[in-house]
Amino acid sequence: MNRRVVITGMGALSPIGNTAEETWQNAMKGVNGIAPITQYDTDGQRVKIAGEVKGFNAMEFIDKQEARKQQRFTHFAIVAAREALKNSGLDVSKEDPYRLGVTISSGIGGLKMIAESQ
Repeated sequence: MNRRVVITGMGALSPIGNTAEETWQNAMKGVNGIAPITQYDTDGQRVKIAGEVKGFNAMEFIDKQEARKQQRFTHFAIVAAREALKNSGLDVSKEDPYRLGVTISSGIGGLKMIAESQ
């Protein structure tokens, strides 16, 4: 049986934009998101540049107390999922929850914790 999947909304946080639209527009303009690493101390490391999300403040989107319990990559997932849901225009209270889903893609998560635990 063939099943159809419909993408109804998109959300994104990336090195070139903090929304799906901003990311797309900057990609079309050829914006480069690579810059010096600011999220952790790079002393003693050969790599000093990366593609970081810039200008993002989780407290603008997530309760301060909740945000403190989560890592930065979790904030990205929550905010992007909310953007995708808003972008979809769906009223989830009128939908079958077993027919809804979210796909999240990340190159790596928890980099700050990895760096701090070395």
